[in-house]
Amino acid sequence: MNAILIALIVLGGIGLLLAIVLFSAAKAFKVEEDPRIGQVQAVLPGANCGGCGFPGCRGFAETCVKSDSLDGLRCPVGGDDVMKQVGVILDMVPAESKPKVAVLRCQGTCERRPRTNRYDSAPSCMIASALYGGETGCSYGCLGLGDCVKVCQFGALSIDPATGMPVVDEDKCTSCGACVKACPKGLFELRFKGPKSRRIYVSCRNKDKGPVAKKACETACIGCSKCQKACEFEAITIENNLAYIDFNKCRMCRKCVEECPQGSIVELNFPPRKKKEDAASVAEPKAAPAAEPKVAEPKSAPAVEPKVAEPQAATVAEPKAPAAE
Repeated sequence: MNAILIALIVLGGIGLLLAIVLFSAAKAFKVEEDPRIGQVQAVLPGANCGGCGFPGCRGFAETCVKSDSLDGLRCPVGGDDVMKQVGVILDMVPAESKPKVAVLRCQGTCERRPRTNRYDSAPSCMIASALYGGETGCSYGCLGLGDCVKVCQFGALSIDPATGMPVVDEDKCTSCGACVKACPKGLFELRFKGPKSRRIYVSCRNKDKGPVAKKACETACIGCSKCQKACEFEAITIENNLAYIDFNKCRMCRKCVEECPQGSIVELNFPPRKKKEDAASVAEPKAAPAAEPKVAEPKSAPAVEPKVAEPQAATVAEPKAPAAE
């Protein structure tokens, strides 16, 4: 009995001693957390999509609190409204940023890209791209197996059964960038939404030379440089037989769209173009009809009034006096 009691006392003493040590260590190494981190995290959407470039909303909140300014920090899901609330909590002024949207840089529908084989394996773009180039002659085009659709948390992507291509819903897209990371071909890009959702971009990623690219897809960019020459703002560059439009320099004049012989440049949400004949008729006012030159009429000779012979007084012969005898 004494042995059991002694064991309990020893064990209890050891436990108490370890508890005191742990308590002292916790006090000594205690990390004070800024209460503003929780406040910032509370106003964030909580999507944890990683679109901000940090591991979840918690990591974004910690970075905002530790930073001296909010320049370069933005929650793509919450947008400017959420960033204004974060600025109020941290007593900072967030920089306004233009909204972005994901665009698909490929137009290789079933009609434009002839199929050369059939893929019959796991329905994953990542796996298919690791095995070979794809079902068509274009090894840069969309595989259409929907990895981008699976990673989108907001339902902004879907596969069009008619074309076999992903379709982006602008109203639902938050520009989180999940589709950009998921596409093994690198076909998605985040671009400025533009005024009235108008955008111009090269919807092609084919880097093959002109004849090879044209054979693989009807709308492939052939690197002819016509669009680059037509651009007055130096917004278009040609690299590896592929044109690219810098959305920071583009003024959306649409001259490049007219020059592209392949239809590789896409213009979205623009009003229909006016026909050249109609535009010319509006631009040039109708000239007044030219006055016909006046031909001098020959002057007619003055009319000569016919002279009327005045009646002469009849002379009456006076009777001669008789001669004297």
